[in-house]
Amino acid sequence: MENLRDAEHRLQAAQLAGDVDALDRLLDDRLLFTLGGDVYTKADDLELHRTGAQVMTRLVEEELTVLADEHTGVTWFLGTVEGTVHGEPFAARMRYTRTWRHDETHGWQIIAAHAGPTT
Repeated sequence: MENLRDAEHRLQAAQLAGDVDALDRLLDDRLLFTLGGDVYTKADDLELHRTGAQVMTRLVEEELTVLADEHTGVTWFLGTVEGTVHGEPFAARMRYTRTWRHDETHGWQIIAAHAGPTT
C-alpha cells in the first residue's frame, strides 16, 4: 500500500502543475473542501484548475504531519502557497487538514479538507 505521505506529496505536485488528471485520481467524488467559510466540491476544485482560474506558482511545505491506519488517514500541512485566482495574485501561509480514505481500487483519496491562513 502506498504511503500516505507520498500521496500528499503527489497532491502537492499535481496542484503546482495544474494536473487535472492527477487531481481527479486523488480526490474522492464526494469531496467537500471548506475554505473561508465556503464549501467546495471536487467538481469545483477541478474546474478551477482546468480553466486556469486558479494557478499555483509556488508551494513550499514547512511541516507535514501524517496519521494513518489501513483505510483512513489525516494529513496536516503547513506551508506557503502562491499563485493567482481569477487573475488576481495571492500569497499566504496556510494550514490544510485533509482526511483521506484508502481502497484497493483508487488508493489514497481525499474525502474532506479544510484550509485557512495562519501566521
